Amino acid sequence: MPFKNTPALLFVCFNFYTAYAQPSASYYQDIKTDIALPAEAGKNTLKLFQSKDQRICVTSTGIFRFKSGKWTGQKQPIELTNASLDGDGNVWLATARGIYSEKKEKQIIQPPLSATDTILTLFWETPKQLWVGTNNGLMGWNGQWTPSPNLKERRVNSIAKDAQGQLYVATNRGLWRRTNGRWFNLDESLMAVGNKEMYFALTHYNSDQDMVYSSPWSVGCIANDGNHWVLRATDGLPYGPVMVLTPFANGLWMGTQKGLIKKDSRWQYYLGKRWLPDNQVNDILVVDSLTIWVATPQGIAQIQQQAMTLEAKAAYIEKVIELRHNRRGLVNHARLKEAGDIATSYLNNEDNDGLWTACYLVAECFHYASTGDTAAKNKAIRTFEALERLEKVSGISGYPARSYALATDPITQSRSPHPKLWHPSPDGQWQWLDDTSSDEITGHIFALPLFYDLVANDEQKERVKQLIKRTVDHIVDHNYHLIDFDGKPTRWGIWHPDSLNHSPNWMYERGLNSLQILSFLKTAYHFTGDEKYEKHYQYLVNQHGYAKNALQAKVFGPFETSHSDDILNFFPYYGLLNYTKADPNRDIYLKSLERSWKAVSSDHMPIWNVMASVMLRKDCDVAVALEEIQQFPLDLINWRMENSHRWDLPRDPLLSRFRRLQSTKPIPTPESSISRWNTNPKEFDSGDGGKTEDSGSYYLFAYWMGRYYGFWK
Repeated sequence: MPFKNTPALLFVCFNFYTAYAQPSASYYQDIKTDIALPAEAGKNTLKLFQSKDQRICVTSTGIFRFKSGKWTGQKQPIELTNASLDGDGNVWLATARGIYSEKKEKQIIQPPLSATDTILTLFWETPKQLWVGTNNGLMGWNGQWTPSPNLKERRVNSIAKDAQGQLYVATNRGLWRRTNGRWFNLDESLMAVGNKEMYFALTHYNSDQDMVYSSPWSVGCIANDGNHWVLRATDGLPYGPVMVLTPFANGLWMGTQKGLIKKDSRWQYYLGKRWLPDNQVNDILVVDSLTIWVATPQGIAQIQQQAMTLEAKAAYIEKVIELRHNRRGLVNHARLKEAGDIATSYLNNEDNDGLWTACYLVAECFHYASTGDTAAKNKAIRTFEALERLEKVSGISGYPARSYALATDPITQSRSPHPKLWHPSPDGQWQWLDDTSSDEITGHIFALPLFYDLVANDEQKERVKQLIKRTVDHIVDHNYHLIDFDGKPTRWGIWHPDSLNHSPNWMYERGLNSLQILSFLKTAYHFTGDEKYEKHYQYLVNQHGYAKNALQAKVFGPFETSHSDDILNFFPYYGLLNYTKADPNRDIYLKSLERSWKAVSSDHMPIWNVMASVMLRKDCDVAVALEEIQQFPLDLINWRMENSHRWDLPRDPLLSRFRRLQSTKPIPTPESSISRWNTNPKEFDSGDGGKTEDSGSYYLFAYWMGRYYGFWK
């Protein structure tokens, strides 16, 4: 239950949420760590092995062993291309033309290769039997070299053996199996024509009873009990062909030339620098039930499942915000001078600092109300004071700046197509950014009541009331406009009926802005008791149809979905429904909210699931919201994430509003760029190449609001 008794919040005491299944306190979080190799090892990692108590890494330059947290090894005088481990744990190395033992006494005669042959794979079947696959066939060594006549002039990509002693060979001209000393091409009796007789990787599976293979379009299993299976794009296979197959207790790891795949009870796809030094996977080593190492041409990544709670993740994100995202009380993303390097992080002014700071305030209000944490209370107070300062520095009553900075701070001019200018504050100590948007007003009027109800003391409550009053007074006193420094309306601060109801330029904003101004007026009336706000509300509803306008929110969604407007859509409902308990138009607002929720439900954006569940008093996919915040990555760097090549994501024939390719379903959270409220979760390719780090307040908002309302522990 909430920490504080807050009867002013209509949505606190819902009976419906008691029906939600409370999840266990912990879950497993994927965490990637770069494994630092010795300098002489280079980066191009070819093979990974586990031998007794050490891990063996073969790079193109040599063999290196990892034990007790330390590396040993040395560079080789030859350029390596492959390696294998024999039954005694000895490492055998291959160049394009030769085979060498790490131990000098175990050398073998070099294979009789033609001038065009290249060694592709090594496999020790027994301590005395080595198989070598080349681009031109299969050869065996058991004291002397013997070519396999059945597999001549075939590219041999992989070799493996099952528990029944059957040897499998994957080639570009068939999948071959040796049974009782005889070779059979399974493409003549078992395999699908669609495989084109091309096979890339093999591994034993199910306690070595079965054999798993990869082909150009699938991964399949030849089962000893006859229960064969195959996985294709329609089954969820993200991409291929799979070049590396590694089994683990509950499924398969798969490596491709463009990413890593995990298949257990569900599919997971690891791509981009959030997860891998390079997208090409050369090898996969299962270290334990929760940890793997992934070999790539640019080094090794460790991906580990770590037991975590949602609260622990929130605490981690809070530390990141304190370290890199608090600029004089304003909270927004940080920029990185060097892509991906948080050591080069710096803060700069952003056009919507006011909105994102308000969102962080909401998160801290719910945080404190859920736990009574003094640190959360102090952060909420600090952030509230930042919102106060945004209005104070402008010197215009009720007009909050988009952003501010000390007079001595360096500033960056806005990159927006709509001109925005910096001005000195009246006392000369600050500078502030003009052309304030409806975004800022919407964020402030949503956040301030929550601070009042959940955190503020009596003195702060009075400051909240006065700030709300000044803000809404500014709008109504200027004929439903936000008036800028130059005496003219700002680009987006317009709620006047002439614009919303009669200008085609504002048809997209008609529903949104009508919701906003009605919510502003009801909020101001609730906190001040001044009848003028109710009169303005009734005027807009009765004379200009603003309540009915609310039904047009998201009406254009099937043709152009503006995800940047979702926040302007959902936030006003909260105050509007909170403060219209007996209003005859309440059913209209609920109908509008139902439509808005339906329009965004397929996005799997957890904050909208949580808010819709609270305001509609029903389960609006809370389980989806929980899964999304669990999967939200700890790495908050906005890496470039590419998914347009994937097989498993259906392509929407409609482009996004920015004319980009998108899927008909959201990209899984760990596989897309860092999301927040204004992001299209269905765009295939996203991210800025690691040039920014998000604050993570999106996660904090969804988690703490959901926890406050009892949706999860």
